[in-house]
Amino acid sequence: MIHLPHLITDLTLILASAGVTLLIFKKLKQPVVLGYLITGLLIGPNFTLFPTVTEIDSIKIWAEIGVIFLLFSLGLEFSFKKLIKVGGSASITAITEVISMLAIGYITGLVMGWNQMDSIFLGGILSISSTTIIIRAFEELGVKNKKFASLVFGVLIVEDLVAILLLVLLSTLAVSQQFAGDQMLISVLKLVFFLSIWFLGGIFLIPTLLKKAKRLMNEEMLLVISLALCLLMVSLATVAGFSPALGAFVMGAILAETTSAEKIEHLVKPVKDLFGAIFFVSVGMLIDPIVLVEYWAPVLIITAVTIVGKTLSSGLGALLSGETLKHSLQTGMSLAQIGEFSFIIATLGLSLNVTSEFLYPIAVAVSALTTFTTPYFINLAEPTYNFIYKLLPENAQNALLRYSSGSQNVSETNNWKEFLKIYLSTIITNSIIIAGILFTVKYLTPKIKEHFILNNFEQLAIIILAFALMSPFLWALSAKKIQGTAYKQLWFDTKYNRGPLISLEVLRILLSVLFIGALIGQFFSVTIAIIAAILISLISFIIFSNRLQSFYGKLESRFLNNLNAREIKEAAQRMDELMPWDAHLASFTVNPESEAVGKTLIELSLREKFGINVAVIERGTKKIKIPGKEEYIYPYDRIAVVGTDEQLKNFEQFITSIPVDNAETNGSNSEISLQKITVNASSPLLGKTIKGSKIREKAMALIVGIERNNQRILNPESSFQFEKGDILWVAGEKKLIHSVVNEL
Repeated sequence: MIHLPHLITDLTLILASAGVTLLIFKKLKQPVVLGYLITGLLIGPNFTLFPTVTEIDSIKIWAEIGVIFLLFSLGLEFSFKKLIKVGGSASITAITEVISMLAIGYITGLVMGWNQMDSIFLGGILSISSTTIIIRAFEELGVKNKKFASLVFGVLIVEDLVAILLLVLLSTLAVSQQFAGDQMLISVLKLVFFLSIWFLGGIFLIPTLLKKAKRLMNEEMLLVISLALCLLMVSLATVAGFSPALGAFVMGAILAETTSAEKIEHLVKPVKDLFGAIFFVSVGMLIDPIVLVEYWAPVLIITAVTIVGKTLSSGLGALLSGETLKHSLQTGMSLAQIGEFSFIIATLGLSLNVTSEFLYPIAVAVSALTTFTTPYFINLAEPTYNFIYKLLPENAQNALLRYSSGSQNVSETNNWKEFLKIYLSTIITNSIIIAGILFTVKYLTPKIKEHFILNNFEQLAIIILAFALMSPFLWALSAKKIQGTAYKQLWFDTKYNRGPLISLEVLRILLSVLFIGALIGQFFSVTIAIIAAILISLISFIIFSNRLQSFYGKLESRFLNNLNAREIKEAAQRMDELMPWDAHLASFTVNPESEAVGKTLIELSLREKFGINVAVIERGTKKIKIPGKEEYIYPYDRIAVVGTDEQLKNFEQFITSIPVDNAETNGSNSEISLQKITVNASSPLLGKTIKGSKIREKAMALIVGIERNNQRILNPESSFQFEKGDILWVAGEKKLIHSVVNEL
């Protein structure tokens, strides 16, 4: 008789039960995560009315794989550049919420009589909201495109990174069993160092690998290679002392910057869904109904603390960041739940044997309850705001309005700030790479010495090889010119700036010498290391400076191309959509002898004469978006304009300047692009005129073209009225345009 392994029968039971439960929950319009948890409870060892999974240990291994692919998928949606773009509001809101809920959770645990470690982990469990649940709720309720939703998505991006940091800190705390500030700081620095090394190395190597193999790669190969890279980073993270989840997340974030990101995300989704289902079902299997009955009071208390605490802390953070009371309250009530990261943190406590057994089922029960309440709280947010706003005295209403308006004013960037930004990025980036090479030498040398006895010549060979790897980055650290006009303006502005500027240049040189000394000091005495470092620095940079500059330039160019490849591809696709018009963004530098110099835009009548629209004027560090008709043109202004090839050619002859590459690939104008907006039956633009929509005044944007009934209308009049089915092409900042349209 053929015997079927228990693992197969267990998986059959899990997937069949999950399928039936999901059909029921889909019919009831409830989140699928809740269905998975209930499935796990019903087929788990603590519930005997239904068939039960037999090999729970094997299922736990599959569940760990599920966590890996879940974090890998979150990384694919994350992108480090998205984190930079979320802005201050999302960052302030997320940090306020996380810190507040860590403290609230810890205090709640202590008040209920729990031990310190359970209370700390409870704070971690309550601090992170659920990306999966919120996105699904937004889609079902049709609020995904509202302004507060973009703030919530930004908060979730920041929280993803904070959650990874929490996993590292809680692991460190669990192992040491005490709160040691210096140890925590070392853990954070170690995390930042390895994240930077992996990100820099990954962006440099992986997109290039995918490009080279593109012709040979079909969907099957891309899936296999992506999963292999994910598991490779998981292994590296584990060796470095981090959780496997961190490695999966980092590799996802690296692949998110490639041109194949969407395709990889599409291919990985079925794998993520399969193993994710097993993970969430395994979470439900650990729920003990007896424990829940025994701890029903803590479950209800913690649920109330989660809803109230997250609503208030998130809302307060959004309010402090300059958001309106309405958007702040909507944000807070949307984030009032816990989810997948909470399960992972609770699992971490169990696996390290530092938390009590009751904490895990309590966390799952709280997650289930808050998942159920999330859609209702999102719907109740606006009525709650209306009720609260009516209760506020008029002085308080005016004060909130002034604060939110004042907080959103953009301050001018001074030259020192601009210079230090470039200076520090150069120092930090190259220092991290050099430190990574030094760490590799320090790690590998003892391994080599275990098998070989190294004499002085062999040690010297290791130093030369390591120095050769470090040399391009040492050159950039000490000798690369700080680009931009800020440095020159600071130097010539006043003689008092020259002392600090020279000091900063000397600091760069000393830092590079210190790194060389650290390399040599691993094999020889400190005195020899110092003398050799100085001599090697002088000789190398005198003889090989030009070669190092050229080589570093190639490395930097490849890295930046890989980093921006996805945006360049998306920009090209947007331009392809406009090919019948041949309308695109281009930049020109105003020649000092041009007849345009000293005149206003209304005097020049550029739109009437050439058919082009001025999108941006750059003047030094100042950027004027969608300039007014009274704006003057000055020598060396950089003007970004929208027009067809023929129109831009005529304008070029008039402005007598040298055209720069398409503005979409130009870093300084990357915020301005052509956006496509469709006027449908529910659009707030329907029936309005261009002038009546006030898109120019509120969004600082220009409607440069309209498609109607397969006809294209360039530079429409301000009295043009929008109809259903119109396609608008708008030049401006994407986020601001959609924000204004949604508020109309």
